[in-house]
Amino acid sequence: MKTSRRTFVARSALGVAGGITLASGRGAEPGTPTNTATRPLIVSTWPFGRAANATALKTLQSGGSLLDAVEQGIREVESSRNPSVGLSGLPNAAGVVQLDASIMFGPGHKAGSVAAIEGIRHPISAARRVMEQTPHVMLAGEGARMFALEQGLESVEIDSAARNEAWLRKRAAERAAAQHHTAGNHDTIALLVLGADGNLAGGCSTSGWAGKLPGRVGDSPIVGSGLYVDNEVGAAGATGLGENIMRYCGTFLVVELMRQGLPPQEACLEALRRMSRQDPKGTALAVSFVALDKHGRFGSASAGQAFQFAVTTTEDSRLLDSPGIGSLPVVPEGGNRNIRP
Repeated sequence: MKTSRRTFVARSALGVAGGITLASGRGAEPGTPTNTATRPLIVSTWPFGRAANATALKTLQSGGSLLDAVEQGIREVESSRNPSVGLSGLPNAAGVVQLDASIMFGPGHKAGSVAAIEGIRHPISAARRVMEQTPHVMLAGEGARMFALEQGLESVEIDSAARNEAWLRKRAAERAAAQHHTAGNHDTIALLVLGADGNLAGGCSTSGWAGKLPGRVGDSPIVGSGLYVDNEVGAAGATGLGENIMRYCGTFLVVELMRQGLPPQEACLEALRRMSRQDPKGTALAVSFVALDKHGRFGSASAGQAFQFAVTTTEDSRLLDSPGIGSLPVVPEGGNRNIRP
């Protein structure tokens, strides 16, 4: 079954479709947007995104807003025992779980995020409060935690002083042994929603790179890196190694490629092709994108990691395999004829 899905996705990327679409509980033909009667359309990263999608859909069907759906869907994963999202995520080098999250709302082009926040159960809720209750876009570190506590968000006790002392001892031992940190699990929940009214919203949450240096901030809370929503065009979310996403403003690039005429699937693929042409790692970026557009088309692409994404409408919910940039021909620099001038 995986092989047929992968073949179908690859073929759809070469056409004018935005990837696999859902119409009547089946994959529609390439080029067919999702049926408006089956919306909302919800797309998220990784197999655990399917539970997030289900919660988001239930929230909308119960009368919640697009932002409620994004927030509650992501909270579903933050509350699980996921090793890379929420307080169950793997800690940094000091033994502390530092969380990043962002949220965007298409109407008004609104955004909010928190970075390197500790001890807050739901960083996505803190990000939404930043967007709605402050004149700012991002709060970080202790300031973000204090704001979340002032907003009455659920928290747990932290003991940063003791953990920092343990980290200093660990770092000294590592330097003496000439050891180096390596990347661990750095998966992310990114969730995008196209509402029945045609508006867009999205969110992103992660505990980041396992064993990262304290204070490291990944792509997830950076608008245009881990998440970007443009209500005139579409939305994109990212997962993988944040450093490789941040250096290219990954999701902004995907959305801008959609603005130039590419459907979501091809926009994700072309963004990764462009990144791989410049990056010393080539196609071994450990980066994946998901995207959807105003027409109800969606897609995904991956470079350097196997990746599945979740797609949900009112009629169907399933996991799909993401095509990799190695499976399709690389477009020469400046040579994509599918992009309108």
